[in-house]
Amino acid sequence: MSKLARIRNHRTESRAAEARPELASAPSAPALGPAEVVAVGPGRVEVALPGGVRATARLALAYLYEPAVGDEVLVIGHTAGHYVIGVLRGRGRAVLEVPGDLDVHAVGGTLRLRGDRGVCLEGREVEVRASKLELVAAAVTETFTSLRQRVSELWSVRAGQTHTVVDGSSYTQAKSAAILSEERVTINGKAIHLG
Repeated sequence: MSKLARIRNHRTESRAAEARPELASAPSAPALGPAEVVAVGPGRVEVALPGGVRATARLALAYLYEPAVGDEVLVIGHTAGHYVIGVLRGRGRAVLEVPGDLDVHAVGGTLRLRGDRGVCLEGREVEVRASKLELVAAAVTETFTSLRQRVSELWSVRAGQTHTVVDGSSYTQAKSAAILSEERVTINGKAIHLG
């Protein structure tokens, strides 16, 4: 290519850039990669990008997520801004929040809820319906203001030992009753009435 042709080509490109300035100032392609959360703010976080560059990124996740310092997130961004679009390794709390009623149904399968540190159910009213209910635990603690139980058939309890303390009065009624002991039976009270 001759020198004159190179000069004309340069002038043509310069005129095109002047006619369409967005071509000259167009941002580079968006960058996608992991980043570490170094600071947390309302609706946005400050992240450390690869290479040590810091940037402010807005949360753009499909679910509510409370970031924590040290989380590893997936960030996409360019000169116009950065956005968090995924969580690679996080300690922050993820929140699923919807207005109105919510149904979770495992069609033809089993629904399992599992937490390494525990599972907490909280609500003004909690209702459990099942044809069969099994509870297995090393220890159970129940605290009620008032408890009413109704069993239409058999209520059977087998324990190594039982200990019952009633602060007020205790009343038991049955059509027939029997106390069977392999050893002695002790009844102790200030007054004992039979009949």
